[in-house]
Amino acid sequence: MVLMVGELRFAPWQYALAFAVPCTGGLLGSRLAPRLVARWGRHRVMFTAGVLRACWSLGLAFVGPGTAGLALVMVVEFGLITCCAVFNPVFATYRLDRTPADRVTRTLAAWSATGKATTAAVTALWGLVAHLTGPRTAIALAGVFLLCTPVLLPRRDHAPDTGPEPAPVALKDGT
Repeated sequence: MVLMVGELRFAPWQYALAFAVPCTGGLLGSRLAPRLVARWGRHRVMFTAGVLRACWSLGLAFVGPGTAGLALVMVVEFGLITCCAVFNPVFATYRLDRTPADRVTRTLAAWSATGKATTAAVTALWGLVAHLTGPRTAIALAGVFLLCTPVLLPRRDHAPDTGPEPAPVALKDGT
């Protein structure tokens, strides 16, 4: 926001447009995720979308003023949001499949709390980095660091294959 509204002098409506339109990628990605998993397999989709989501952010360091800059932001954000919308539900399923049933609630609570705390901490840290180096340099550094994150993705799918959900069986007394 500081870069777009401040340094590049985008109008507030352009800033809103730059982030509202790409959100359709979230809808698209979440609708595509089950179909992609059915066709290519959970691990391949998770790994590919996980790698692709790390590639987009660096492009924001090259945003310029005017229509071209606005279009670049929209394309980068659309790609990023679409890849995240494919990755997140597939990764959540992967993690929950590896979690014992008696620990799912605790796992989800811990996952939510640590995710929010991490987001707050990284936002504060990167605000400090942007203050010290400038917004464009901070965005470029974040993009470079994000390019390193695919090495943290699981290399193989070790989750148990539980197969399809069994159909309910009627008891002899009619219940």
